[in-house]
Amino acid sequence: MSNLERDPREAVCGGPADTASEPVNELLAGRDVVLGGTRGMKVTRTLPNRDVRMVGAWCFVDHYGPERATMRVPPHPHTGLQTVSWLLAGEVTHRDSVGSEQLVRPGQLNLMTAGRGISHSEHSPAAAELHGVQLWVALPAAHRETAPAFEHHPSLPVLVSPGVRVTVVMGELGGLTSPATTYTPLVGAEVLLDAGAATTLPLRPGFEYAALVLSGGVRVGGTDLGPGPLLYLGRGRSELSLLAGREGRLLLLGGEPFEEKIVMWWNFVGRDHEEIVRFRREWMEGSAFGTVSGTDDPPLPAPELPMTPLKARARRR
Repeated sequence: MSNLERDPREAVCGGPADTASEPVNELLAGRDVVLGGTRGMKVTRTLPNRDVRMVGAWCFVDHYGPERATMRVPPHPHTGLQTVSWLLAGEVTHRDSVGSEQLVRPGQLNLMTAGRGISHSEHSPAAAELHGVQLWVALPAAHRETAPAFEHHPSLPVLVSPGVRVTVVMGELGGLTSPATTYTPLVGAEVLLDAGAATTLPLRPGFEYAALVLSGGVRVGGTDLGPGPLLYLGRGRSELSLLAGREGRLLLLGGEPFEEKIVMWWNFVGRDHEEIVRFRREWMEGSAFGTVSGTDDPPLPAPELPMTPLKARARRR
């Protein structure tokens, strides 16, 4: 799933100056976004947030479901990012302009690297339960013009302890490394805890981290957390304690603070207003993003740009 808002907000993020340099426990409320019109799927968007716009290179987090819904996202473009699709329930078929067609199921990773430009669509069976997260990772300048690519990883490394199962989706955690391609030091991991289970995750003090509970409830570093808000944890931690009062599932995100400022608008990640204008023009002209085969849906038109130029802002409010 991607950003289908008809009036997308501009977000300018990045740069380490305003990153919390010590541990914090800062609850960041998400905002409800309905994708695809009034009858579309509702998601809770916690990144970019008004107060914290990135966590490492993670720049976009949508949590949706569980609900009976149909995902039907027409062909649309991306630049300068990776999309990370992670399901807890249901299944979604991905098609893209480099010729990929892949069904993703719970516990499997679909990773699309947009690089200099790609288009894709996403469809699910009608009236099926869907629950998952869609995340974006910003590409650094050295790699944002890379060739577009797609990866599917049906199995991922897992850390297991009594009552706890940790899947390393992206990057490295606890000595295990995901096979997914990354371009900056980061981690994305799903942690499933039985009722009453506790664990301590090893962290890197130089990374900043955040946690998002996807179901149940988990005490994260002393803060009780349920589905909804993102818990920003800052930097300076070497470990993180987790305790589940009832069965809980959470997503841990982290990474080195992103050194560069980026501009996000609609489904594009660029560096300034002029780049976003060019990306939009190329998409509307039908150039630079290829063609998605296997779907009858017409390409999604880009929204109108705002009247004022897209400007850089600090990474934190």
